[in-house]
Amino acid sequence: MRFVTGFETAQKLLDRRAGASDVNAVVEQSVRAVIEEVARDGDAALRHLTAKYDHVELKSFEVPRETIEAAKSAIDPELLAALETAASRIRAYHQDQREAISAMEAGMNGRQMFRPLERVGVYAPGGKAFYPSTVLMTAIPAKTAGVVEVILATPPGPDGNIPSPTLAAAAISGVDRVFSVGGAQAIAALAYGTESVPKVDKICGPGNIYVMTAKRLVYGTVAIDGLQGPSEVLIIADKQANPAFVASDMLAQAEHDALAQSVLVTTSQQLARQVMAAFTDWASNPVRREIVEKSLEERGIIAVVESLDEAIELANLYAPEHLLVLASDAERILKQVNNAGCAFIGDKASVAYGDYVAGPSHALPTGGTARFASPLNVLDFLKIIDVVRVDENMVKNLSLTAAAIAKAEGLAAHENALRLRMEAK
Repeated sequence: MRFVTGFETAQKLLDRRAGASDVNAVVEQSVRAVIEEVARDGDAALRHLTAKYDHVELKSFEVPRETIEAAKSAIDPELLAALETAASRIRAYHQDQREAISAMEAGMNGRQMFRPLERVGVYAPGGKAFYPSTVLMTAIPAKTAGVVEVILATPPGPDGNIPSPTLAAAAISGVDRVFSVGGAQAIAALAYGTESVPKVDKICGPGNIYVMTAKRLVYGTVAIDGLQGPSEVLIIADKQANPAFVASDMLAQAEHDALAQSVLVTTSQQLARQVMAAFTDWASNPVRREIVEKSLEERGIIAVVESLDEAIELANLYAPEHLLVLASDAERILKQVNNAGCAFIGDKASVAYGDYVAGPSHALPTGGTARFASPLNVLDFLKIIDVVRVDENMVKNLSLTAAAIAKAEGLAAHENALRLRMEAK
């Protein structure tokens, strides 16, 4: 854990405006080979690569519809109820956005049309662990936008099957088809299509470095939502903050991955010491202990600064995936936040609410990309078509203007097209 004092020292650690390249040449070479194999050999490549990387022999990749629906009865009723509650909140949040977009479309007086994508692929990590929440957070915004067909790709477990909670989440989300395929080969299959897996228009969802590299390499053939890296949180806290709450969210972020980053920026030396003590108290907890300790030791940062204004400036420089404000006058602080994937405020706020039940998608920009990128939302699944209605008024008043620009650019056919219409009776 890095413990620093002062704005300038913290700035050197947290300013990500320059952006660091995380391209790994060895990984990229491996992923290129996978993509080429899938594009060339289709299902045969998927069988070979699934056996190689997942150690599972599969004859069929698509999960039958009845198996997907039956998964709801196969999981614990309490988990089913929790997934359904989370889904209803996620759906309601994005439905509000969809309605606002419809109102915007109407306000454009026919000058813009919004159309949903036809087919979207969502990827959910799996294998050793499973993440039904990721299915909810990616598929529901897509279906709410009106996407005709949502395809889920996720790795098979050691027994060759997709875990029931993941399938239950797919059923609840309205996913149309599920394929038991993971890794870079899943991204390639969604981008180029195989005998079994249909090609899609856009690929969304998190994954490891191989999945993210594959998404980057297929971009252009398909659209992607972004290149999500390790998870991160930056917490702004003052002396009023509960140190146990601060520590708990830093620990919760750290348990995602050894590469996850937990950052505290505080105006209180006392709070900083109390948070450090809380980490020591937690050390006896064996759950994901090695991951948490590695994350905090190698990437954790506590910075003590003079003022909340300095803390806000550091937050905007860091542009966190998750921004947690545990400080007095949080609303004032929020107004000064320019760069963050999702901001959490309230005396008892925690990023964990956003991970599961708050409503917005937890698919967020990472690695400082919140400077220019947004959370996954309904707009990710809509296309805008501009509409230009040419009437006599436009012909009369704008033809010469357009023709003058065309002439200056040396485009005689453009100028001619405009003059013909101006002169036509």
